[in-house]
Amino acid sequence: MAIVRRSAATSVAITTLAGGLMLGATTPAATASAAPAAAGSHYLKFDKNQRNQTNSALYLMKRASGPDKVIKKYRAGSGVTRNSCTRFKGWLPNGTYTVQFHAKRYNGSLIKGYVIKISDKRCPGGTLRNDLFIHSEMTRNGGQGATEPTRWDGPSDYKSNGCIKLRPSDIKNLFATADRRGWPTKLTVVN
Repeated sequence: MAIVRRSAATSVAITTLAGGLMLGATTPAATASAAPAAAGSHYLKFDKNQRNQTNSALYLMKRASGPDKVIKKYRAGSGVTRNSCTRFKGWLPNGTYTVQFHAKRYNGSLIKGYVIKISDKRCPGGTLRNDLFIHSEMTRNGGQGATEPTRWDGPSDYKSNGCIKLRPSDIKNLFATADRRGWPTKLTVVN
C-alpha cells in the first residue's frame, strides 16, 4: 500500500474542489478575496420606503464609535407588495440577515451576474422567505442581455420577487467599494 503525502495547499485545493462539486449549480462561480478591513466592521442596511417600495435605499455602512458611517447609498427596490409574508412577491421582513456569499459571475436559473446571497428569514406570520439575494438584471458576465430578466429597462426593474434589486451600475459600484473598503457580513432591514 502506497503512502500519499500532500502539502497543505494541495489538501485545501482538493477540499475546495470537492466542496464545489457537492454544491453543484448553486456554488458561485467566483467569490471576492478576503476583505482588507477587520471582519464584521462593514454591513448593509436596507431602509424600506413605505410610500414607494421601488424607491427604497441600500446603504453600505461601517461600524464606528458614535453613529455608524455611511460609505455609499444606492436606490433599491424589494418585492411587488409590502406584505413581507408573501413568498416571491413581498418585500423582505425586518431584521438581520447573514451575507452567505458574493459572486460576480453567478449563473442561477433566474438571477445572473453580480449577486450577494443572504440568509433565509421567517416573516412575523411564520412564512419562511428563502432564495434571497441582492442582485440586478444582467447576464452572467455582468453585461446587458436582449430580454428580461437580463436587461435593465428602468425604474420598473426595481420591482422584484422579494429580493433586493439595484441598477447594474450600482451593484458593480457596491462590489468595487466593498472590495476596497471591506465586505459586509450582515444585512439589516428596517423601515
